[in-house]
Amino acid sequence: MKFNPADKIQDLQYFGEFGGVNPSISDSSTYTFISAKTMFDTFEGNADGCYLYSRHSTPSNLYLGEALAAMEGTETANVSASGMGAITPVLLQLVSAGEHIVSSRTIYGGTYAFLKNFTPRLGIETTFVDITKLDIIEAAITAKTKVLYCESVSNPLLEVADIVGLSALAKKYNLKLVVDNTFSPLSISPAKLGADVVIHSLTKFINGSSDTVGGVVCGTQEFINDLRNVNSGASMLLGATMDSLRASSILKNMRTLHIRMKQHSLNAAFLAEKFEADGLKTVYPGLVSHPSHKLFKTMMNVEYGFGGMLTVDVGSIEKANALMELMQHKNLGYLAVSLGFYKTLFSAPGSSTSSEIPEEEQKEMGLSDGLIRFSIGLDNDIARTYEMMKACMKEIGVLE
Repeated sequence: MKFNPADKIQDLQYFGEFGGVNPSISDSSTYTFISAKTMFDTFEGNADGCYLYSRHSTPSNLYLGEALAAMEGTETANVSASGMGAITPVLLQLVSAGEHIVSSRTIYGGTYAFLKNFTPRLGIETTFVDITKLDIIEAAITAKTKVLYCESVSNPLLEVADIVGLSALAKKYNLKLVVDNTFSPLSISPAKLGADVVIHSLTKFINGSSDTVGGVVCGTQEFINDLRNVNSGASMLLGATMDSLRASSILKNMRTLHIRMKQHSLNAAFLAEKFEADGLKTVYPGLVSHPSHKLFKTMMNVEYGFGGMLTVDVGSIEKANALMELMQHKNLGYLAVSLGFYKTLFSAPGSSTSSEIPEEEQKEMGLSDGLIRFSIGLDNDIARTYEMMKACMKEIGVLE
């Protein structure tokens, strides 16, 4: 049967301690043991079903991790307090001093800053490449390379990674392919396409209500055990632990993820087609004009669409700022970073979410001053939204 991520989430069923339809929340920082030997065995990782300390794991976090692993089709998962709290331990677990990473050049600004500015202090170097060109990626691999890193759909330029092709390269050179799938939950299943590790910022679409920060690492049982190892695990020792109450909240929101992603995608596709027809420079993977449109179609779980993210280039930062301020004034959304909210969010990534990337490198990768990144919301009447946005664009002079 074809893998369907929403079905895998739906098929999980938990009972609360007293028969509740939601699992009970484990609101404890530490856990008791009947015998001292069991505590010793738990420290050694040899006591399944026993809990030690909430920085290691909790029942609530494991429920959420199990649902996310089911969604991505991996053996297990480990949740964390933020997306960066998932990304940084993975890279530090896989790469040591003197070793090397090949990364997409268009990635989340925080990830870029970590690889560009922080890991060199630890003796880890990164080569940033155009992730759409497999020959350039292969040429960047050295004897010291340990990881290929990319985003399924990149932030903010919406470049699409050829995960099957990257997986073949990773296997050829004995590397780990790590894929951040934050922009395309349900639409793309990287582990099913050959990724070794899949990461999400749960803050975004998966939680969906912009009230929680969280992250997850999905992978093999062996790798997640390594991350949680009390003596050498990067997740355990760096301490970005998710709170049990937050884990419970995100798990409940996951139950509607498939409905929300379909609506996000439907609305984004409608607006992208309209904006492009109006003559705006519009980037959206669902448009035939997108250079990786056909590639996306070969990888996608069709019913969830091409995602809720699109960009429009309005020519200058002045026009971008004026348009975003006017759209916010008209209650069309919020001038805010992040994505996946029920209302549309818009920002100019060059001066916000990608501001960590030096200006000359932004220009080289095609990140212009006038680029607006839209996270399209769950609007019921998207045609009405379009007309209101178009009126704002005419008022600012983006459209005539």
